[in-house]
Amino acid sequence: MRKNRAMTHTIAVLPLDHVVAFDLGVPPQVFGAARDDAGRRFYRVRVCGTGPLRSMAGFTVVPEYGLDELATADTVIVPGVGDGPTVTTGTLDPDVTGALRAAHERGARIVSICTGASVLAAAGLLTGRPAATHWAWANRLSRLYPDVRWDFDKLFCDDGDVLTSAGVGAGVDLCLHIVRTDHGSAVANSAARRCVVPPWRDGGQAQYIERPVPAAAGSGTEPTRTWALQRLADPVGLDEMAAHARMSVRTFTRRFREETGLSPARWLVQQRVAHARLLLESTDLAVDVVARRSGLGSAAALRQHLHTTIGLAPSTYRRTFRQ
Repeated sequence: MRKNRAMTHTIAVLPLDHVVAFDLGVPPQVFGAARDDAGRRFYRVRVCGTGPLRSMAGFTVVPEYGLDELATADTVIVPGVGDGPTVTTGTLDPDVTGALRAAHERGARIVSICTGASVLAAAGLLTGRPAATHWAWANRLSRLYPDVRWDFDKLFCDDGDVLTSAGVGAGVDLCLHIVRTDHGSAVANSAARRCVVPPWRDGGQAQYIERPVPAAAGSGTEPTRTWALQRLADPVGLDEMAAHARMSVRTFTRRFREETGLSPARWLVQQRVAHARLLLESTDLAVDVVARRSGLGSAAALRQHLHTTIGLAPSTYRRTFRQ
């Protein structure tokens, strides 16, 4: 159940020994950037656990709060671990296991970033569930935790009360997804701008892309993507995008996939669906008007795309996420 937006949501971040420093820093940064129009924060983030802890970056972490913080937290996030028993032998400290299970049983939302999924698996919280983690750990974690439905291609998996993400940057995507789920696209987009990161990447997007960003600012297909985003309501086709980029269709498609990890067609659909979600949240426009302004054509097409993306009909989405 989503929290009343007037309430401050408490997030307990639980690092373990050999914590991945980037993963540990993501939740305080992203959730700390989620604020209302008056600048009030929606989340209270607390780092908890038993310390001092070694980080993979060569410094020591001393959590300000203890494990007992998990007993009252609304959300518990476990950052990645670069080494340690959960990714080597499949074992976990009994106190940590008990605290995680108790938090889950009382209804807290449980989240992992990167190999933090191994901690949730060792605690028995991923049994039979879909889960994401860093692709580089696929073989080892598949052997250690065969009862988990691992998906090593996705950026993140949202299974309701348990959410998992792939490595490093995908933790940012998952945290923004949570903000968007709790408070809508406008707040999530504002938090993303504060953090200077892309506001949205689909959870099903592939983790590994050959060249994730253009070689130089303004080069490659980036100007054409900006141009296309300004024309989402128009029937922009592949030939037209390639012509704008002054490339052949074949070269444009190859470069586009290298830079985004997606085909031009799939990327364009994702941007249109994202725009439709924003309109559903922030306006009273009829569903067919939202579909046209987003370039999806018809209410039926919008329903199909929205159901494929998040499993909800437009009317249900609007009732759930309306500001």
